[in-house]
Parts: sequence; structure tokens; C-alpha cells
Amino acid sequence: MQYDLFHIHTVDEHTLFVIRNLRRFALNKHNHEVPFCNDIFLLIQKPEVLYLAGFFHDIAKGREGDHSIVGQDIAQQFCHDHGLPEHDTALIVWLVRHHLIMSTTAQHKDISDPSIIHTFAEQVGTQERLNHLYLLTVADIRATNPTLWNSWKDSLLKELYLATNTALENGLKNPIKQKDHIEQTRNEAKNALVSKGIPTRIIEQCWAHLDDNYFIKYSADEIIWHTIGIASTDNNDTNLPLVLLRPQTLRGSAEVFIFTQDDGPIFSLCTDILDQLGLSILDARITTTQNQYALNSFHVLRQSGQPINSLIKEINLSSQIRKRLVNKNAKGRENILRFSRQAKYFPIKTQVIFHNDPKKQHTILELISTDSPGLLAKVGQVFQDHHIILHNAKISTIGGRVEDRFYITDLNHNSIHDQERRTQLKNDLLTLLTQDTTTHRAAISD
Repeated sequence: MQYDLFHIHTVDEHTLFVIRNLRRFALNKHNHEVPFCNDIFLLIQKPEVLYLAGFFHDIAKGREGDHSIVGQDIAQQFCHDHGLPEHDTALIVWLVRHHLIMSTTAQHKDISDPSIIHTFAEQVGTQERLNHLYLLTVADIRATNPTLWNSWKDSLLKELYLATNTALENGLKNPIKQKDHIEQTRNEAKNALVSKGIPTRIIEQCWAHLDDNYFIKYSADEIIWHTIGIASTDNNDTNLPLVLLRPQTLRGSAEVFIFTQDDGPIFSLCTDILDQLGLSILDARITTTQNQYALNSFHVLRQSGQPINSLIKEINLSSQIRKRLVNKNAKGRENILRFSRQAKYFPIKTQVIFHNDPKKQHTILELISTDSPGLLAKVGQVFQDHHIILHNAKISTIGGRVEDRFYITDLNHNSIHDQERRTQLKNDLLTLLTQDTTTHRAAISD
């Protein structure tokens, strides 16, 4: 048994559900569930290899050590004992060892960055592995807890698969250069905007103070939407803050876009409002222009995992955020979310871990904790108090367990290497979040 809030089955039950899911990918009558998986399954030459990988992927859970490493040894011994071909054995063992890397990459890393895609493609190595890994990943998530699978995860994994497929087809020795990626994105967005009647002069004016990172973070589709909104303000600060919402993006989520002067704890205020309205934040991207304007983008879903499908809710959401940004000192309303009663019985130790950015642009701060109302707003306030700039946030909440990554720098846009400063930041986060969790647990007990 796995004692947490997101594995609702025992390991053996979960394993059988994984194999059931893999089998359903082969049957036309289940094509409506995840049709892309049915398409990929047609590329699998030996389904039994995929089924065996599913059977062994979690078999070592409950034993000492990393279950992926221990599991690969068990799988290898089984394949050897039963005389499986060397190639099939190697594929099964690789899948068991690396069955988590696709979900981790999709949910914790910026898959719009060509360098992230190239690194992942190098890890996977072949199209055959990619096909098997994608199907195993989808089957695994869907067999863990019905509430974990949603349109956001579906689109993220599909996007990662397609980008990796392209990288493998182009050859790992010929990665897409970041400069080429930026130019391609700019041209695609610019051509579409011109076709919509936006003059080139206005487009260049909207983009004048944006750096290359903006065109890496966002897709052409997102940039088009942002630019149309920014152009509507006519460079008049009285029209700010600009708050836009589109209920359905290419990733299946709603996107909230804020454009305003960078003059306060914008991230903290926005996350507080979104949290109060009962929305789950899936992704947050923060861009500060060279002339000190902030572009904040949040991908959200309702707590049920469903998109926002009410015009009244859309209007209310945009209105609430704008009011709060205009009057930053106004007290927010009571949070409609409640600290989970289950969290009392499944305490998650709060951890703050620093990682070095391979690109050496940011410091990566990983936060592991129990989910609680207003958590992101509190984190944002601590960053504000420490004079830290937040550039990007990858939000992952699974069954009450928060695993968030924040990409931060100092006010000069430099990585934070000073150990004393890191320690103080870590201690303040731990103190605030631990006290918050303790208070909520006490309230539940009462």
C-alpha cells in the first residue's frame, strides 16, 4: 500500500490498471478516450514488450532503494530467465528504469525551450523508445488516480512527444538553434497579426521592449493573443492593468494574461485571487520588459480539472484580478478553498531545494509541501520581501502534495549563488509554510 493522497490503489491493483489501459489503446472501441494513444499504438511491433514494461514498472515499490533501479534488475532477470530476445530485454529494462522521465519533464520543465527538448531527446535516444515511453506514461498516470488525468496533462505529454519526435527526425547532432526558434516564432506570430489587420509598426512597438526569453517562453498562438491585447491599450497607462482571459487554449486550460506596470507584488496578488476563486494554477510565466512593465500569464483549471465554461465566471475572474491590482492594499475575500481534512493524516514535510540552472540564467528553487489555500501567494510575498524576481513557475499539485519549481534571480537578473542569502530565503519559506500548515491542521483537529 502507498500511503499518500494520490495513489488510490494498491501497487498490484495499479499495475493491473496500467496493463488494462495499455490494452485499451489497441482497441477501436476505446479510441474516444485518448485517440492519439491509439494512433501511436499502431506503431508498436510487439505489444507484449509494452505490457511487460507496464507489469514491471512499479514492481519494486516497497523495497529499499529507488524502485526504478531495483525494478530494472528484476525485469532483466525475468527476461533472461524466459529467454526473451536481447533487443526486447533492453527495451523493457530501459522503460522500467526511465518510466518517470516523460511525466517529470512535461510537468516540471519548460518544454517550449528547444534545449530542454534536445536534452530529453538525447535521454530517449530512439523513436521506438519514445513510442513505448509515451504510451506507458499515459497509462501510468491514468491508472494512478482518475482525478490526475486532465486536458492539461494530455496536451503537455502530446506536445513533448511531437517535439521530441521532430528532434529525433532531425538528428540529435543537428539540434534546433535557439536563435532559429526565436526567429521562426516571431515570423509566424507577425505574419498572423498582419493578416488580422494589425500594422507592422504597432507590432514592433508592442515587442520593442521584450527580450528573446519572451519568444522562447510563449508559442506564436499565445504571442498573437498577447499582442492584440497590448495594442488595444494604445500605450496609455490609464488603460492598465490589462486583464484578459480565454477559456480554452491549445493546452486545454484557461489562460489569464495580465499586462501592467511592474510596481508591486503582482504574482502574489494574482495567485491569491485565483486561489480564492477556486482555480488550480498549472503554470505561471512572468516577463518583465526593459521599460518596467510586467506580462504575467497563468494557465488554470477548475478544481475538478475541468476548464472554465461559464461567461459569468470569466467576466468575474477578470474583474476581480483587475480590482485587486488597482487597489493593492484591499483585503481579499475569504478563500473558498479549505485545507484538506486528509492532509492531517498524510503530512508532507516541507522542503526547499536549490538547483543550478543548466543555462545559468536563473536559480531554480524547488518547493515540496502540503497544498494549502494561498500557498503561492505566500511564496510570492516572500520573494518580494527578499527582493527576488520570479521569471517562471512550474506548478504541480498531486493529491495534496505540492512539487513546484520557481525560476528566480536577484534584482540585477543574476543567479543567486550567495549561500547565506539562499539559507535565509529557505528558512523564511519553511517558517511561513510550516506555521501555516500547523495552523490549518490544528483547526481541523478542533
